[in-house]
Amino acid sequence: MNPHDTIAVFGVSQDASKYGHKIFKTLQAKGFAVYAVNPKGGQVLGAPVYEKLSGIPVKIHTAIMVIPPAALQDAVQQCIACGVKEIWFQPGAQAPLPYETAVQAGIDAQDGCFMAQNDLW
Repeated sequence: MNPHDTIAVFGVSQDASKYGHKIFKTLQAKGFAVYAVNPKGGQVLGAPVYEKLSGIPVKIHTAIMVIPPAALQDAVQQCIACGVKEIWFQPGAQAPLPYETAVQAGIDAQDGCFMAQNDLW
């Protein structure tokens, strides 16, 4: 993981007890170029929450999925359309079809905890 890579976290909410919020907050505090994605939009921790990946004004390298499995296929399609290079499917945000869709599109797909695998917590 290059600290200069841009990261989008799907599933960021205002609820500080949720993992999307925790991951976003930790990456933000560590100085990563991190962007929040949630169809509800709004703001979190002083940053805008983008309703779709295409709304983010920079090219995203890595996407972290912290969303229900039923929402993954749409999120993966957004990643493909925006040229994302790497997707992490967090525990609880995993399903075979979205994973395979990502792999077939040439995206480096990972099943596992982004934060633990990259020694960020």
